[in-house]
Amino acid sequence: MNSKDLKTYLDQLYFTYRSKHSSKDPVWILHEFQDAKDIEIAGLITSSYAYGQVDQINMFVTRFLKNINFKVHEFTSNYSEHKDKKYLTDLKYRFNTEDDLSLLLKNINNVLNKYNSLENLFLENYSNEHLNILAALGNFTEKLNEYSDHETYHSYLIPLVKNRSTCKRLNLYLRWMIRKDEIDFGIWDRCEKSKLIMPVDTHIYKVSRKLKLVKRNTCDMKFALELTNKLKKFDPEDPVKYDFALCHAGMEKIIR
Repeated sequence: MNSKDLKTYLDQLYFTYRSKHSSKDPVWILHEFQDAKDIEIAGLITSSYAYGQVDQINMFVTRFLKNINFKVHEFTSNYSEHKDKKYLTDLKYRFNTEDDLSLLLKNINNVLNKYNSLENLFLENYSNEHLNILAALGNFTEKLNEYSDHETYHSYLIPLVKNRSTCKRLNLYLRWMIRKDEIDFGIWDRCEKSKLIMPVDTHIYKVSRKLKLVKRNTCDMKFALELTNKLKKFDPEDPVKYDFALCHAGMEKIIR
């Protein structure tokens, strides 16, 4: 497939999947909220647990939200492990326990106390002069791991950029916050969507290799950056718009 045909194919996929509820996805949970303060926190929690089967992810996140009466910002900004951990009882998702969730909430609470919002933390190391959001993401992950425990799997929820992970779920979260269409919210409007990095998981990795978008074999941050740069040739201002479509085309076996 030549470059022109590939762009046409990718654009067709994008328009197929760009509508709200076009495919099962955890992002639709966030559309239950109206307040940006709730959306950015619920988004980080949801994206952190966005691994495994979609139905199981949605069930877990919805159960947590029901436990706190969907008052995400209020609960998290006032979170105290001593008085509030009871709301996390038996909230285990695969190998992540309620202790991991509590650590995540403590770290978000710490950021809110220092920066007032997750967006403000991200902006601390963000610049429109940068080629991409990598520096901002690195600082973001460091600050969200201030409270850590080697006996838990919290670091799986918020992986560090310095460990060369693709940081798929964090890049997914940033897509939700920075882009704006029927799927994504665009509530962090001081950041440019052209700086985003493609969220790369197994589905995106396989589809990208199948379509010959990337030459690199190793699924790491360098792979994500190479893929993003390739997609910029098709849309320099919004390369990550293809993420939702490529991911679900892979999940639904449209691209094999």
